[in-house]
Amino acid sequence: MTMASSTVPERAGVATDTVAARRALRNQRIAEALSAWSLAGPALVLLVVLFFLPVFAVFAIALTDWHFGGSTLSFVGFDNFREVFADEGFRASFVNTTVYVAIVVPGTIVLGLAIALLIESGKGFRAFYRAVHFLPFMATLTAMAISWEALLHPTIGLVNQALVTLGLPTANWLRDENTVLPVLAVIGIWQNLGFAMVLFLAGLKSIPQDLYDAADIDGADLWLDRLRTVTLPMLGPVTMFVFIVVSLKAFETFDTVQVLTQGGPGHASEMLLFTLYRESFQYLRTGYGASVAVVFLLIVVALTLIQARAMDKRIHY
Repeated sequence: MTMASSTVPERAGVATDTVAARRALRNQRIAEALSAWSLAGPALVLLVVLFFLPVFAVFAIALTDWHFGGSTLSFVGFDNFREVFADEGFRASFVNTTVYVAIVVPGTIVLGLAIALLIESGKGFRAFYRAVHFLPFMATLTAMAISWEALLHPTIGLVNQALVTLGLPTANWLRDENTVLPVLAVIGIWQNLGFAMVLFLAGLKSIPQDLYDAADIDGADLWLDRLRTVTLPMLGPVTMFVFIVVSLKAFETFDTVQVLTQGGPGHASEMLLFTLYRESFQYLRTGYGASVAVVFLLIVVALTLIQARAMDKRIHY
């Protein structure tokens, strides 16, 4: 009887301790959730206000015939999108942007990696060479575009003067349909080269020397073999990051087109972002410009996802 009576309080005490433990665990989880939301909340609010709401607003405007400054608008559904895909100017700007990206991205990656390898293999003046190659990325592109305009001037530009000195034919680089897009691509490579170089330098410094020693033991003693078997595989994550970032920057090219060519001659150098600007702020066709922006956003997002998925399968982390 004494044992039975003493067991009941013990069970009651265990039940009370279990309830208290559960309550304490629940309170701890609530405190952790509140702490997490207090840290992530401001960033989430900024993401919603600065990204999702503007995207929703642009898509809503794309379904109307609103003109910038107008007091009225009408719902037109997907008429603007049908006009976009039927517009020869949009198709020309899409093709130009695709060609521009196809030149700038591989050119930036190959030259950036080559310069990074040269600097890393050198013995002195590394900081100087890094600074010199990184300056174009830090400079104001509009000011640099004006400098390029002076260099490429058909009569007094240094480029044509150098070609005349060498006995080579000259060209009106920014007014010729055959040369304007490659010239803009060269300027794009020049601008992004320092960014790619710095990232590749950081990636090269993170490669363990033991891997190169093991490659030497296995017979990969030539620099090309070491590059193929060690350097390039270990730079896979950096290469993917550079590829995606440079692709996005190439798609967003606007400054050089606005300053140097205005999309001309004809539509030979018109890019998607310049088409968006022209329709929205020069022709004041805000609804149509918003539809161009939506199509542009969908193209960039789709290509970025495809690039990331395709490259991620070949990368060793």
